[in-house]
Amino acid sequence: MPEQLIARVDACYQLAEAFFKRPFARPEVSFKLRGQKAGVAHLTENRLRFNLQLYRENRDDFLRQTVAHEVAHLVAHQLFGLHIQPHGEEWQLIMRGVYELPPLRCHSYAVQRRQVMRFIYRCSCPQGEFPFSAQRHAMVAKGRRYFCRRCKVTLRFSGEQRVE
Repeated sequence: MPEQLIARVDACYQLAEAFFKRPFARPEVSFKLRGQKAGVAHLTENRLRFNLQLYRENRDDFLRQTVAHEVAHLVAHQLFGLHIQPHGEEWQLIMRGVYELPPLRCHSYAVQRRQVMRFIYRCSCPQGEFPFSAQRHAMVAKGRRYFCRRCKVTLRFSGEQRVE
């Protein structure tokens, strides 16, 4: 478990408590987030999830900006309730006033997209090529049918596959 990240979560809470002069319930912290998101705040569960891969690749900015970003969501929820905008003025107030950071909605970390297999389906149109995901291809194997919107013909698997 990344101790620096846990320590930064606690430090963010201490800053918020000093600023607002009240205690805040500490969240459960999880590192089971993958994909493009750096962090996610689950408001009603008081839980934070962080992407360990992006943390390892962007440690300094992640600790400074991403952790504060997610903690600010939970603090805003505890202060103002569920009916505020996720990146609205209340959240922005916390980012600027408490953490003295720009209220950036999204990170700019380089995210490696995983390669996926596409199954090529065709219809009778001249440019009628449809790359299906493995999940959609499996649905066809179970009897599901997909149609071309232009020529209305059932799409058929061409036998071709490619990695994207």
